[in-house]
Amino acid sequence: MSHVIVTDITRADSASIAELEALGVATVHEAMGRTGLVGTGVVPVQAGAKIAGSAVTVLCWPGDNLMIHAAVDQCEPGDVLVVTTVSPSLDGSFGELFATALQHRGGRGIVTSGGVRDVAELREMNFHAWAGAQNAQGTVKATGGSVNVPIVLGGAQIQPGDVVVADDDGVVCVPRERVTEVLEKSRARIAKEEIARARYQEGVLSLDHNGLRPLLAELGVSYVRQQESTIGD
Repeated sequence: MSHVIVTDITRADSASIAELEALGVATVHEAMGRTGLVGTGVVPVQAGAKIAGSAVTVLCWPGDNLMIHAAVDQCEPGDVLVVTTVSPSLDGSFGELFATALQHRGGRGIVTSGGVRDVAELREMNFHAWAGAQNAQGTVKATGGSVNVPIVLGGAQIQPGDVVVADDDGVVCVPRERVTEVLEKSRARIAKEEIARARYQEGVLSLDHNGLRPLLAELGVSYVRQQESTIGD
C-alpha cells in the first residue's frame, strides 16, 4: 500500500462555507437529494456545536494516530480534520493535545469514524468533535497512512477540500464542485419552509398545506369513527 501526503489542496471559498454552516446539516442534506450523510455511527461529543469547513482527510492504520500528526501540519484556518482507518477501529486516537495544536492553527474541529478522548477538556476548550466513540484507549505511532486522499467515512465519500458540515443532527459532506448548486437549492428550501411555517402558525394543517389528503385516499387510508372501528377486535 502506498502512502502519500498531498499538500496545497483546493478549498471552497469562505463565504460559501459560512453559509453552509448557517444552513445546517438537515437542510443541506435535503438540498443534495438526501445524500452525503456520514450516518448515525458518528455523533457529536458536545451539544449545540455547529461548524463547516474544508476537509483535510486522513487515512490511518487501526490503533495508530501517526498520520493525524502529519495532517495537522496541512491544516489551514477554517479546516475540519476528517479521519478514518483502513479497517474499523474505535481507539481514542485524538485528544486534548491534538485539539490544542489544531485550534492554534485555526482548525474548526474533527470528524472521525474512530474514537476521541479527553472529552471534558475538549468541551472546556470549545473544540468541537464528532466521533464514532468516546474511548480512553490510546494508540501508537508506528504505521504509515495518507493525508488528503479520497476516503469513505460512514456512508459518505469525501475528497480533500470538500465542505464538511456538522451539527447536532450529524455530519454531511458537500462535494466542492457542487457547493454553488447546493447553496441555491438550500436557499429555495429555506424559503419554502418559511411559507409553511407561517401557515402552520396560522393553524393550517400540514396535510392541507402539502395537499396530502388525496394521497391518503389514493393509498387506501380511510377515516372511521372509533365506535365503528373493528381494529383490535
